[in-house]
Amino acid sequence: MAAYSLDLRERIVEAVERRRSSKRKIAEWFGVHESFLYKLLRQKRDRGDLAPLPQGGGAEAKLAAEQLPSLAALVAATPDATREELREQLKKKVRVEVSRSTICRRLQGLGLTRKKRPSAPPKPIPTSGPHFKSTNQRWEGKS
Repeated sequence: MAAYSLDLRERIVEAVERRRSSKRKIAEWFGVHESFLYKLLRQKRDRGDLAPLPQGGGAEAKLAAEQLPSLAALVAATPDATREELREQLKKKVRVEVSRSTICRRLQGLGLTRKKRPSAPPKPIPTSGPHFKSTNQRWEGKS
């Protein structure tokens, strides 16, 4: 969600300072939550400005950028490996323990996609399939 513009922030504070109405009404007029209004006033009092605060950080990635070539090398060495198998290989070789979803996200980030078909030859498709019990239609299509 984008931060409220500096212009809107200034107009809200100006309305509160002029005591045009209650803070609850001012928040309704400007279409913001009352808690935002209080946070904005506290920010002006503590920091002296109304500019939006920088976005906070987040959790640090367990599989760092320096370790991504190792993951790519594991995939190149064993292209049929599942995410769980890649996770175990990373645990042994790189000594990093991550989840299967982390493996999936990092593989997507590397542009490596999931293999759609197993390496075994496809099973033959039977020419006649089972019948539906309610009607006499085959799986291939309606007759």
